[in-house]
Amino acid sequence: MNQTLMGDLLTRAAAEEYAEWFRTLADPTRVQLLAWLARQDGPVPVRDVVDAFTLSQSTVSHHLAALARTCFVIAERKGTSTFYTVNPACLSALPQAADEIMAGRSGICCSPASTPTHTPILTKERR
Repeated sequence: MNQTLMGDLLTRAAAEEYAEWFRTLADPTRVQLLAWLARQDGPVPVRDVVDAFTLSQSTVSHHLAALARTCFVIAERKGTSTFYTVNPACLSALPQAADEIMAGRSGICCSPASTPTHTPILTKERR
C-alpha cells in the first residue's frame, strides 16, 4: 500500500510535507531559480546564480536555502563556493505529489489558458 495514503485519505505526514513544498514554491523568485537551475547542465556556483538574476547575493542565498531545506535543490560545498543543482528526485516527486493530491486526476488544472470559461453563478440579485 502507498505510504502516503490511508485508504482514500492522504496521511497527515504526507499532507504536511506537500504543503511545505507548495509553500516554498509559492514565491515566484524561487520558482524562477528552480526553473533556471533545472536548465543548467550541472551544479552551478552561487556567483553564477547571482549573475543570472537581478537580485542581491543575500537574496539569492536566502531563496536557495529555502529550496535546499525542502530538498528541491542540492547544495554542495566545494572549497569556498557553494554549488547548486536541482535534486533529480524532485523532478518526479513533485508531479507525483500533485497526482496523489488530485487522486490521479492531475493535469494543468489552474492555468487560465486551460480553465474553461464559465459564467459565475449569482446567488442574489442586486437591487
